[in-house]
Amino acid sequence: MPVIAAKRTLRSHPSSPPRKSPRRCKAATANSSPSVNKFGTDENQADPEAVKPKWNPKGLQVNKFGTDENQADPEAVKPKWNPKDGEQMKAVKLALHLSTAPCSVVCREEEQNVVLEFCKGCVEHKKAGSLYICGCPGTGKSLSMEKVKEQLLNWAKEAGLPLPDVLSVSCTTLANTSDIFTKMLGLNQKQGKKVSASPLQQLQNMYSQKSSIKNMTLIVADELDYLITKDRAVLHELFMLTTFPFSRCILIGVANAIDLADRFLPRLTSLNCKPVVVNFQAYSKDQLLKILEERLKELPYTVFQQPALELCARKVAAATGDMRNALSICWSAIEMLEAEIRESACNLSNSLEEISFSKQNLPTAPDFLKKREFDTVRTDHMARALSKTYRSPVVDTIQSLPHHQQIILCSSMNHFRGAKKDTILGELYKSYAGICRSSLIPPAGILEFSNMCRVLSDQGLIKVGQSREDKLRRVSPKVNEGDITFALQGIRFFQNCLK
Repeated sequence: MPVIAAKRTLRSHPSSPPRKSPRRCKAATANSSPSVNKFGTDENQADPEAVKPKWNPKGLQVNKFGTDENQADPEAVKPKWNPKDGEQMKAVKLALHLSTAPCSVVCREEEQNVVLEFCKGCVEHKKAGSLYICGCPGTGKSLSMEKVKEQLLNWAKEAGLPLPDVLSVSCTTLANTSDIFTKMLGLNQKQGKKVSASPLQQLQNMYSQKSSIKNMTLIVADELDYLITKDRAVLHELFMLTTFPFSRCILIGVANAIDLADRFLPRLTSLNCKPVVVNFQAYSKDQLLKILEERLKELPYTVFQQPALELCARKVAAATGDMRNALSICWSAIEMLEAEIRESACNLSNSLEEISFSKQNLPTAPDFLKKREFDTVRTDHMARALSKTYRSPVVDTIQSLPHHQQIILCSSMNHFRGAKKDTILGELYKSYAGICRSSLIPPAGILEFSNMCRVLSDQGLIKVGQSREDKLRRVSPKVNEGDITFALQGIRFFQNCLK
């Protein structure tokens, strides 16, 4: 009791400062000292619960409108296409057609820049020159030259220089190899003037003396290797035109032979007119994928599953790196989808007829037919298209094998991955039996397994050695792992085994 009285005396003591009301505390100035509550925090501070953002269990950044800031723009997400729509199918096939030139030539910017700078230097200094573009088929050589011609004319126009005359010749269309000189002369020869000299001699005379012609002439000779004759005279004379003192010729030859300049033009080296060589390497997997995506980007809908495009790019890059093959395979995959749609429509019609004939009261199609959608080109479509293009006897043999022999090949592929090149038949049997049990399939006995391995050995797929006991026989692979994967990847049973 005495303690309580003392506390009451202190609170009501006249010398203690008067208590401030909450309203006066809020109106306190910035220089006033903060009032501290019993928890040691400032009473004037805003409520921390009011300042904290609300917890978002999904970890999304929510803006003031209550939507996710990281969410993709719905306009950027393309809808799936309708392959049953004739107009959409026509647009897709047109985008993938070989004759359709893309808006931009990607993955060849460096090569285009080298050729363009060479042409710019010739036009700016009014100096003749020759350049040779080589590379494997389907690596963008001709397409890049079309882009370079367009860029060169735009540059000359902006720089205020005379626009060069451009002549594009496909040497495969020439009846005679010397006709290329006639086409070159047609750019500079005046109409009505008859001369007895040959077109080559007229060009040589024209480039040997000053003339009133001020414009440079850009000549792009595609498929240049068609000009190779027994004496190679046409090819030599063509490049020699760039060495004349008043020549206005910028010659660019395009061909698939990489060493054409070294094999067929040794004389030009001694005459100091060997052309500059630009090599177009085969496309890599990433480059093929980027080019395919660039072509499909113009479409307002998604046509291919991404794994399907990656499979196509990977297989073509490993085989040839030819972009034309990749486009042809994509076209074939679309036809696979079309065939599947027709087959499904036929099956649906037959099912409805059976239901109607049996007088069952089912007004609509079965659920498994209704749920199946055909809106994208899947990986299995692409695998079949690739198999049609790159089919080999080994792949055909593997695909025609009985199921258990295919399992043996799959288990051998998994067993021989890495540095291991051979094993005994007993160890391979354990791997085979493991795949069978994981798939709820009864494995064959060891004797039957040994006989199946002999059959695979006779077909040249594996090699089985000699031993007194079957389990101790040495087994080694004789086919590439990629052939086994390619042959079995379209079968659902092996999809998990091949990973």
